[in-house]
Amino acid sequence: MSRESADARGKRAAGVIAVLQRTYPDAYCELNHANPLELLIATILSAQCTDKRANLVTAELFKRYRTARDFAEAPLADLEQAVKSTGFYRNKAKNIQACCRKLVELHGGEVPRTMAELTALDGAGRKTANVVLGNAFGINVGVVVDTHVSRLSQRLGLTRATTPERIEQDLMKLVPQPQWAQFSHWLIWHGRRRCDARKPDCAGCELKAWCPRVGVKA
Repeated sequence: MSRESADARGKRAAGVIAVLQRTYPDAYCELNHANPLELLIATILSAQCTDKRANLVTAELFKRYRTARDFAEAPLADLEQAVKSTGFYRNKAKNIQACCRKLVELHGGEVPRTMAELTALDGAGRKTANVVLGNAFGINVGVVVDTHVSRLSQRLGLTRATTPERIEQDLMKLVPQPQWAQFSHWLIWHGRRRCDARKPDCAGCELKAWCPRVGVKA
């Protein structure tokens, strides 16, 4: 990727946002949830796992465990069995239980609404906190950077960074804050439906006019 001026990168970002907004006007978080606690648990389970698999697991999990106290007091072996198919299940079950114990002890069983409080919970890093804050509470404090957001933001020339933290910082400078949560959904939807990791559909891509791989308007 050639170096661009801040103005050129800003123009590219604005073009990308306009196209994504038109293409995916109804994009949303595809992790099934009915409340902030369910979204928090689902996001922890989705690490190194597809949303589709996580949704299959949580469909039964959330019938069995309905509150933070339910998760906190569950036999760990039972919780491990319930989340086993998501991979890394021992770690995930341990984190979910420790997380929910803190929710009960420190927050009355409710999911907190700040980055600092969320990232203090077991299994909840900045990405998880951004997912919960942006989708459960409508609070835009950052941009969710998953594998799709990372791949597409690099391909589209919106960042030269390679770590999630630095990619997020670059995107926060280019995307208006009210759109931070939605921008992640747009990129994730595009990554799943058009810009695949191995075989991107460049010929049919709605963003090809703005993509350095195909054609450049910026």
